[in-house]
Amino acid sequence: MSDIILARVSETLSSEQTVESLVRQLLEMLELVTEMESTYLTKIDLESRLQQVLYARNSKQMNIPEGLSVPWGDTLCKRAMDESCFFSEDISQKWGDSQAAAALGIKSYLSTPIHLSDGTLYGTLCAASSDTHSLSVRANQVLHLFAGLIAQAIQKESLVAQLREANAALIAHSYTDPLTGLPNRRAIFDNLTTLFSLARHLDLSVIIAFIDLDNFKTINDDYGHEAGDAFLIQVGERILRLCQADDIAGRLGGDEFMIACPGNPRDSDTRTDLVAMKARLHGQIAGEYSLGQVRISYPGASIGIIEVDPTQSDPDSALRQADVAMYQEKKSKHKTPFIRLD
Repeated sequence: MSDIILARVSETLSSEQTVESLVRQLLEMLELVTEMESTYLTKIDLESRLQQVLYARNSKQMNIPEGLSVPWGDTLCKRAMDESCFFSEDISQKWGDSQAAAALGIKSYLSTPIHLSDGTLYGTLCAASSDTHSLSVRANQVLHLFAGLIAQAIQKESLVAQLREANAALIAHSYTDPLTGLPNRRAIFDNLTTLFSLARHLDLSVIIAFIDLDNFKTINDDYGHEAGDAFLIQVGERILRLCQADDIAGRLGGDEFMIACPGNPRDSDTRTDLVAMKARLHGQIAGEYSLGQVRISYPGASIGIIEVDPTQSDPDSALRQADVAMYQEKKSKHKTPFIRLD
């Protein structure tokens, strides 16, 4: 039996698996070694004063249900730890006042605490039966071995989860403009690549609006960089409020922003749509801004808006084309300075 268990443990550990799959295999082996009816892993929440059965194996009549939560103060595991007595062949004699044990019909009981590397009490690994059972040295050794393996698996899974979260946060950070929270230039080009692919598939055009904030340098020079930052943040918020579900918005850098969206079916006349979109953008960005101690009336931005065939253009060339259109508008328009309101 010992050789069979060791072989199964070795085989189990050699394969990549979740904590749950590992625990379930170890519970099955623990049942074979202890010959008890139920084997189970619990988690202890000392703050809530509850103990919950996470995973259980029930081979005969006794049923330790998964998900069962019991008050920590009434559990056999707490009594065992308090008294350093981790096995009893007759619970009715040892801890007869335990309502949880009586409700579950436990007569023989074996457990060991599971501590993580920092000393934190995670839970317990247990075996129980409605009959009287003795405890062999081998069964006790296997119980402690399995508890250690489970602790290592829990810590590994927790570390992997932390690394994944950190990696996701790092990726999100690398694709986000730290000031406005909008997608940055890197994210914009990735999103444009996806948009162009979708538009080609749906036989649609792509519309791109390149936005340059007139007089931004004057705002920075006259009122300071904090006021300039506040202005950029509020412009980003206004642009987002105008976006639809499939639109792409972002900050290209400095005082330059962009919006892109799927257009109409290719080869259709959409000049009216472009004029309307440009007017909406102008109206959205123009207006009053509160920049800390200063309020201004901002006349608007220079906007270059184009429509391209995604089968004949790519994101980089399309964005350059929109930049040229913006610059042409900037040269042709009458420059209207912003007005301080207070």
